[in-house]
Amino acid sequence: MEIFIKLIIFILGASIGSFLNVLIDRLPKDESITGRSHCDFCKEKITWYDLIPILSYFFLKGKSRCCHKKLSFQYPLVEILTGVAFVFVFFQGQNLLGSVLIMGILSCLIVVFFSDLKYHLISDWVLLAFFAFSALYKFVSNPLCHSGLSRILSSGFWSRCVPQNDVIAALIVGLPIFLIYYISHERAMGLGDVYLSAIMGLLLGWKAGFLALYIAFITGAVFGIVLLILHKKKIKSKIPFGPFLVTGTLTMLFYGDKILEIIKRMYGF
Repeated sequence: MEIFIKLIIFILGASIGSFLNVLIDRLPKDESITGRSHCDFCKEKITWYDLIPILSYFFLKGKSRCCHKKLSFQYPLVEILTGVAFVFVFFQGQNLLGSVLIMGILSCLIVVFFSDLKYHLISDWVLLAFFAFSALYKFVSNPLCHSGLSRILSSGFWSRCVPQNDVIAALIVGLPIFLIYYISHERAMGLGDVYLSAIMGLLLGWKAGFLALYIAFITGAVFGIVLLILHKKKIKSKIPFGPFLVTGTLTMLFYGDKILEIIKRMYGF
């Protein structure tokens, strides 16, 4: 029975991953996300049996049916990642609503990762969705918010359910990225990175948020050095920072408590 449930959740995640691919490729180009899917090369409309998540890519041997051009491996990769991520989240032991919100957060982060990597652009719509999922997750995770509508409408309840600390954490974590963005005149960081880091602070809190930034800077530096050594990039080449912010966020979202506990034992705070 558990295997069957995992398979259903994986198929659901892969199907959503197929939609995430649409967002990844269309939002940075300001294209509509509605309407029939079409070939990226010849614009021919794609039939339904060529849109089956994961399977269609391999049935077609990685090539478009209409013009035989090579398709990006991004498509099955995103679908597989989303399916695996959904299964992982579903069996983390949270309540159903919390799991759904985390799945929403992961979906936004997957779009941010690949769209920034591919187009060096993070859509405002995706950031807005990331903020909404994060705020709702913080809301439902607070024990004070489990008492029904009458409590929500009572005096002072909202301020306890949405602590000012979360807003302050968003400002604190977003500040370093904003300063880099401002001082470099958008050459080192984009405004999308600023918004992304602020929402990270809201979701994770200031301690885990700063550690997520630290992980992002370290992984970004290592990746950049490797590319320089391999002569894939030059010293002045632009490298999107969004994927590294996503890496830091995911690390602290799922393993933040363990990492903070290790740091507390090592340094005594």
